[in-house]
Amino acid sequence: MSDIIKLLPDSVANQIAAGEVVQRPASVVKELLENAIDAGATEIKLIVKDAGRTLVQVTDNGHGMSETDARMCFERHATSKINDARDLFALRTMGFRGEALASIASIARVELKTRQEQNTLGTEIIIEGSKLESQNPCNCPKGATIAVKNLFFNTPARRNFLKSDNVEKNHVYNEFTRVALAYPDIAFSYYHNNQLNTKTLTGNLNSRIIQLFGNHYKSRLIPVNESTEIVKITGFVLKPEHAKKSRGEQFFFVNKRYIRSPYLNHAVEYAFSELIPDDVYPSFYIFLEIAPSHIDVNVHPTKTEIKFQDEKLLYQIIRATVKRSLGRFNIVPTLDFERETAFDDIGFDKSKPVTPPEIKVDPEYNPFKTGGSPASQSGKNLTQRANIRNWEKLFTDPATDFDRKESDDVSSGDQTKQTIISPDWDKSIDTQQGKKFMHLHGRYILTPIKSGLMLIDQQRAHERILFEKHIRMLKNRKVSAQTLLYPEHIKLNETDMELLKEIKKDIVLLGFEISEFGKNSLVVNAVPSDLPEKEDLQKVIESILENFKKNSVDVKLDTRTNLARSLAKSLSVKYGKVMSEEEMNALADSLFSCEMPYHTPSGKPTLTTLDMNELSDKFR
Repeated sequence: MSDIIKLLPDSVANQIAAGEVVQRPASVVKELLENAIDAGATEIKLIVKDAGRTLVQVTDNGHGMSETDARMCFERHATSKINDARDLFALRTMGFRGEALASIASIARVELKTRQEQNTLGTEIIIEGSKLESQNPCNCPKGATIAVKNLFFNTPARRNFLKSDNVEKNHVYNEFTRVALAYPDIAFSYYHNNQLNTKTLTGNLNSRIIQLFGNHYKSRLIPVNESTEIVKITGFVLKPEHAKKSRGEQFFFVNKRYIRSPYLNHAVEYAFSELIPDDVYPSFYIFLEIAPSHIDVNVHPTKTEIKFQDEKLLYQIIRATVKRSLGRFNIVPTLDFERETAFDDIGFDKSKPVTPPEIKVDPEYNPFKTGGSPASQSGKNLTQRANIRNWEKLFTDPATDFDRKESDDVSSGDQTKQTIISPDWDKSIDTQQGKKFMHLHGRYILTPIKSGLMLIDQQRAHERILFEKHIRMLKNRKVSAQTLLYPEHIKLNETDMELLKEIKKDIVLLGFEISEFGKNSLVVNAVPSDLPEKEDLQKVIESILENFKKNSVDVKLDTRTNLARSLAKSLSVKYGKVMSEEEMNALADSLFSCEMPYHTPSGKPTLTTLDMNELSDKFR
């Protein structure tokens, strides 16, 4: 039998590697930006056209390459970062595998211009599909400019798997953001379709976050800082009230390398427990400095996964550090044992001095005297005497009384389980307390029904009401809006602004009147009529977009249904909101006028009932 094992050609091997390294245009952006950083650049320019399909170009002012290095960098496993296997556990550079440029050149047309500072002329190299087309001297500035054109031109199947331009553009921007966050001492600029998208100046991490995410982040950041023998932790977390519906702004960096680690993410989320609701996630930008010998970055070609020597200990350190930062800036509630809390009632006027009550004692009063009272005896004392004469009733045996009630009910043919609670309980609540509804812990609305007790979740119920209202508005194209006296200016990040442009036509039908105002900025001139007056519009818009992105996972949802669900979730009354009896009554009436009152748009129950049998069982 003849030999069947053959050595693959370099072009085929490079395309196989490209399947791991280059998954989309954003992968090219990541590799080229990291190479520019390793080259010692202080200014990096990223130019993208058609979301990276047509062009991805990175220009830097780094060290540049010689003529020989310029040609060698496109060879597979050719790198200047390591010399032997021991260097894998002492890495300080972003790249080290020597696969990126070779993989990119195998599936695109690559043009490289580079020059070292001491040289007069630079080198221009053009490679297409792993084949060298030309290598010539050229005149170019110090550093390197590498342009990747017509990505996946020779692998049409991979090109067909790419998403829409907006989706791919968001991935490109996310990669740009991760690299720019990790290196605030480098100036970055990002152009898309010949328009300046983002430009950052050199500075510290605080200023870089504000430049990338907006000036409104200035008041949201809480610094995190801790240094131990194992790890040094720096960065910021956002205040709990700014937690979001998705994990879009959760950044972990290890030695300035962006990583994905659900385990470490959970450490931060655990530190925020009891400060944020269960369905939202904290935002953070945390940097870990660890000795390279204690980690292994050679896990995946994309280098976004890392193995730690002691991951459990790192988890505990991160959780304790974040928790301490929240407590240091008075985010975590504390107990003040020196403060008197007896007068913390609603309506108590703290500006007025506290005066002790006056106590009047009647020296003639005798509690054991059953005869007539003296003329000075007050009506209150008469009531007290009557209560004292009936003191025997306080000590009635409850078991005997229960047996008596139960025997009476059985003899009359009633069910035993209904004997504990009076059948007139509903009526007694209406007549004695004057209330049909009761509010429990700022979350549930309790109301008696014929069969027992009903509990309504106020936020979920309001979400269902608003959802059906918004669906009708979108269907009938009837706008219910109120014009703002003073238009409000809002600034969003690049991803959210692009998403808002996509859904702008539909969001206008819900009552918003929005116009663009410069780069990643907009002006809100009108809002839906059901939006509370004092609501923070910045938070409302961000919440709508976060909910929209979270709901987009469900492919069955069309854009309008997704938008109606997102807006209903954002505007629904939140837990902790104290409601009056009129508000609770109106909420219940509106809920039961809905087509589907029993579940939220996402399928969660809005109410539950406890019948008399269930309540009776609780007392057995």
